[in-house]
Amino acid sequence: MAKKENIIVGLDVGTTKICAVVGEVVEGNKIDIIGIGTSPSKGLRKGVVTNIESTVESIKKAVEEAELMAGVEINSVYAGIAGGHIKSFNSRGVIAIKNKEVTHADINRVIDAARAVAIPLDREVLHVIPQEFIIDEQDGIKEPLGMSGVRLEAEVHIVTGAVTSAQNIIKSVNRAGLHVIDIILQPIASSEAVLTSDEKELGVAVVDIGGGTTDIATFVNGSLWHTAVLGIGGNHLTNDVAVGLRTPASEAEKIKVKYGCALTSLVKEDETIEVPSVGGRPPRIVSRQVLSEIIEPRAEEIFSLVQRELKKTGYEELVASGAVITGGAAIMEGMTEVAERVMDMPVRRGMPSNIGGLVDVVSNPMFATGVGLILYAVKDHEKKEVKKFADKASFNNVFSKMKSWVKEFF
Repeated sequence: MAKKENIIVGLDVGTTKICAVVGEVVEGNKIDIIGIGTSPSKGLRKGVVTNIESTVESIKKAVEEAELMAGVEINSVYAGIAGGHIKSFNSRGVIAIKNKEVTHADINRVIDAARAVAIPLDREVLHVIPQEFIIDEQDGIKEPLGMSGVRLEAEVHIVTGAVTSAQNIIKSVNRAGLHVIDIILQPIASSEAVLTSDEKELGVAVVDIGGGTTDIATFVNGSLWHTAVLGIGGNHLTNDVAVGLRTPASEAEKIKVKYGCALTSLVKEDETIEVPSVGGRPPRIVSRQVLSEIIEPRAEEIFSLVQRELKKTGYEELVASGAVITGGAAIMEGMTEVAERVMDMPVRRGMPSNIGGLVDVVSNPMFATGVGLILYAVKDHEKKEVKKFADKASFNNVFSKMKSWVKEFF
C-alpha cells in the first residue's frame, strides 16, 4: 500500500478530456505511475470552464477511476490551466547584495523585485520562473547561491492568467471534493514530461495540441523564455471532418481518431472508410484520401500559427533542436511530417518519459500534461525542501554567533 505523503496527483482539466494521473514518489525522488483515470470533458471551451456542474461531474468520474486503479484515496491535486486568457512576459529585477555573498534571502528579494510589475486587477500571477542571474555584469548564472558580488540581477519569466478562469477551475475541483495544492500552466507541465535537458539547453519549442487550445513553451539555454496559448486545437479538426463528410460531431471524432491522417500523400488511393450520415440516411463509403484532404489544411494552419508566434517573439532562430509536438492531436499519423514542412525545423512526437510504474499505459502524448504535473510538483517540492534546509542552517549559524557573543560579554 502506497504511503499517503508519497502520493502526488496531476489533474489535467482539458477541453475534450479530464485526466487524473496518480504518481508515487519512490527512492531517489523517482516517480512511479500507479493509477490513471480519464473522463470526457463536458463544460469547458477552449480550456476555460463554461459549465461548473458538468466539469465537476467529469472531474469526479476521472478521479474515481484513478482511485480504483491506484488503490488510494485522492484528496488533493495539482491542476493544469490553459486558455486564451494566458499571457506571459519577461522581466528583470536588480538589488544590492547585503553581505557581499548571495544568500537565499537575496535570491528571494531579487525575484520579488523582478515580479514587481503592474498587472491589471482582473489578472493574477501564476508562475515566476527564474531564467538566469547576473552578478556584477557576469551573466549566464543559473545558481547564484554562495557567490560573491555587490549587485545581483535576475531575469524571470512571468505567466499571468485571468483571475476568474483560475477561480473557476479551483471551484470545480473543490466541488468535486478535492483540494488544489497548486495551479500549473499546462505547456510548462507537458515540457517536464517530454523534454530532455539537452533539448532545453540547445533551444526547443514544445507544442501541446489539445482539444480546444494549442499551448507553446519555448526553452533557450535551459530556461523557459516564452509561453503562449493559441485558441485552436483538435476540436477544429473534428468540426472540419463533421462538416466536410456531413456526419455528426461524435462520429466525426471517432473517424478522426481511427482513420485520420494529416498528410494526404501517406494515404493509399484504394483505402475507404464508412461514414454514418445525419437524419437516419444510410451510411456512405468515402475514400480515406478525402478525409485526409479535409484534415491537412487545418493541421497546416495550426503549425503556421505556431510558427508565426515563434517568429513574432523572435525565438524561431533560437530553437536549434526544433520542436516537440505532444497532446492528443499529436498522435495522428502525418502530424510530425506536416509540422516539419510548415515550420521548417526538425520535429518529433513527445511521449512522457523519466517515469516508472504503468509506463506502457501512459506512453501516449495525450497523457503528457497529467504526468508533467506530477514531475513539476516533485521538482518544486525539492526546491522548497532545499530552501527550507538552507534557511534553517543560516538561522542556526546566526544563533550560534549570537551565543558566542553573549559568552564573550558575560
